[in-house]
Amino acid sequence: MKENVVRIAQLLLPSGADFSEARPIVKLVLTFERVIVLVMGVAGSGKSIVAALLSAALGCQFQEGDDLHPQENLEKMSRGEPLTDSDRLPWLERIAGKIDEWRELGECGVLTCSALKRSYRTIILGKHSEVALVYLKGSPDLVRQRMLARHGHFMPVALLGSQFGDLEEPAPDEHPITVDIGGSPAEIAAEIFRELRERAKGVS
Repeated sequence: MKENVVRIAQLLLPSGADFSEARPIVKLVLTFERVIVLVMGVAGSGKSIVAALLSAALGCQFQEGDDLHPQENLEKMSRGEPLTDSDRLPWLERIAGKIDEWRELGECGVLTCSALKRSYRTIILGKHSEVALVYLKGSPDLVRQRMLARHGHFMPVALLGSQFGDLEEPAPDEHPITVDIGGSPAEIAAEIFRELRERAKGVS
């Protein structure tokens, strides 16, 4: 993880700059002291590692959305059974509650959730338009390859088709930061960081 964070800092530096010049980047964390980021995408798109790297770069809290699933949801998916909207509702409400908690405490944070449908994102984000939505976008073939390469995860490859079947990509009025997952996790996190920085400049 440490090596990836260093790599993010290097990617954010101008070409040819000395790594000692990364110190001003650390100060940018102050710009994001209350930013909250929701990283969405289908299973296998790299949400967990990208969100963890981004939270480290921002100096923010990190919440793995899958950890908020009720146990029965995990067991159902482990059996290869897709979740229904009613299955997902308590999970989505827990994620929304985490965002509310961070906002009340004035903390910044990054959390993950597949958030496949717009209705799910409405439950999570509510009227919190200040929450940045990041969409990790990739082809079914690429995501399948990555899912086949990982081990010990509760989500089987067999459910990937249902994930893409449910997926409603964010519309322009949701103001997503859309990032292709073809790059490395560090490159993706750095791209998101740059976009957040540009947005922060626009409201400063």
